Amino acid sequence: MASVSIVPASGLKNASGSSISVDKLPDEMNDMKIRDDKEMETAFVDGNGTETGHIIVTTIGGRNGQPKQTISYMAERAVGHGSFGVVFQAKCLETGETVAIKKVLQDKRYKNRELQTMRLLDHPNVVSLKHCFFSTTEKEELYLNWCWNIAGLYPCSIGVCHRDIKPQNLLVNPHTHQLKLCDFGSAKVLVKEEPNISYICSRYYRAPELIFGATEYTTAIDIWSAGCPLFPGESAVDQLVEIIKVLGTPTREEIKCMNPNYTEYKFPPDQGPSMAQELPDFHKRMPPEAVDLVSRLLQYSPNLRCTALEALIHPFFDELRDPNTRLPNGRFLPPLFNFKPHELKGVPTEMLVKLIPEHARKQCAFLGL
Repeated sequence: MASVSIVPASGLKNASGSSISVDKLPDEMNDMKIRDDKEMETAFVDGNGTETGHIIVTTIGGRNGQPKQTISYMAERAVGHGSFGVVFQAKCLETGETVAIKKVLQDKRYKNRELQTMRLLDHPNVVSLKHCFFSTTEKEELYLNWCWNIAGLYPCSIGVCHRDIKPQNLLVNPHTHQLKLCDFGSAKVLVKEEPNISYICSRYYRAPELIFGATEYTTAIDIWSAGCPLFPGESAVDQLVEIIKVLGTPTREEIKCMNPNYTEYKFPPDQGPSMAQELPDFHKRMPPEAVDLVSRLLQYSPNLRCTALEALIHPFFDELRDPNTRLPNGRFLPPLFNFKPHELKGVPTEMLVKLIPEHARKQCAFLGL
């Protein structure tokens, strides 16, 4: 785990012998905890650290008998900007490994929830946290930087709600087609009866209960997001109008399921669902199994949406259970059935048999199928 503070260091030499600007990072964060300000030592950084060619040197290890190890990263390019920070691609100079480093402004009064969430997650379909460090600017702004390895079911299974599922947060390796879920900046471990903010999730993918102002919701909002690149609303109200065009006007019972405290029932005249009419291209191009799966994901009532596990056993994904299926490039499929015991704890046998094909059951020997 990595150091947190940055102090100026002398330049390094590249292969051609010319100097390279370096930021040296002493080891201060080996336990990967965000410490109080008084425990941290930070120094000014020359530049924001994301410019192409900028070198960041981190020191990891050094505690509990672990040897210290210096790792250097060279910034290559910015790959994403958001309201809270920037993500840039970098290369480890020692190993050649490509990583992503996310840099966000850190409020000194609070711990960073995303970092805490990332420490909970250990799964092949979630970006893995390598280490993190703090940096400051000339304006004395404190930034938290963390480094990911880059190369749906799991977060829900341990109670983590991502709250911003969208294509931009789904990374796919172009060679292996392995998917990685990233950006847990909006994620939260949901606790029953504990209120949460409703103004969350990118608008196009925002579940209707959030639009209705619900503050006690479940991971079902992620299920909605996974199924709905269909409603391009220009505002929250317009978003609801777009949803109603496809799913029809929600009933009072459905509204109560979404938010029992919502009392304003001002909607367009009652209309039935019209997916085929409003989304003719989707309806014509997609096989019936795809249309059926989306209809199960996009239910007004959160408790009627299929769960992540129920979605995985849907016939739409049966092709992925065929041992003869290959990627378009002819390669084998990435690992799809390497579940961990806690993900499948308590799952009925009949569901497990549908989920995991016979040829892949050795990967889940703990199930005894």
